[in-house]
Amino acid sequence: MSIAFLLTTLVVVITPGTGMVYTLATGLSAGRRAGLVAAAGCTLSLVPHLVAAVTGLAALLRAGTPAFRVVTWLGVAYLLWMAWAALRERGPLPVDEHRPPRPAGRLFRDGVLMNLLNPKVTVFFVAFLPQFVPPDAPDAPTRMLACGAVFMLTTLVVFAGYALLAGALRRRVLARPRLTALLRHGFAGSFLALGLGLALTAR
Repeated sequence: MSIAFLLTTLVVVITPGTGMVYTLATGLSAGRRAGLVAAAGCTLSLVPHLVAAVTGLAALLRAGTPAFRVVTWLGVAYLLWMAWAALRERGPLPVDEHRPPRPAGRLFRDGVLMNLLNPKVTVFFVAFLPQFVPPDAPDAPTRMLACGAVFMLTTLVVFAGYALLAGALRRRVLARPRLTALLRHGFAGSFLALGLGLALTAR
């Protein structure tokens, strides 16, 4: 496994996306443990995408099939719902110290759905892995799975870092209602932008 692959993986993982936004939002609103649960859910959601990339299903999805468009629009709808929930002060985004904690199962489920309904992740694996593992190599599937496992581990570590950072800043956020409102609208705007960006791929 090359240094180039590891560096590229790190750059890709730290780039803002749906998983990062959700992990930060959950950590700020519900604390470190909730943020870590969200990070684990976002990481687990990569498994189906990796399997699809290794088996070639991603290429079929990306070929403009109805299945690709259906999954894409489901992802768009979910992201838009998250944006609406943030503006309505519902879901995982509102920072409220007195709000009862959300069940870990729901946090984990939302983390999984966040990336599971994003076909761009599968397409990314198709474009990313072949640059480091020749598809015609005899052991290509095994090597791609190994690279995918490293990618997932990196994702978990980085997202866990985001969760811990958000949890550490939570008290300061709670002490500033205006900052809380600004962050809530910022997260809503992020989910909206990500949803609209994903919608463009379905056209």
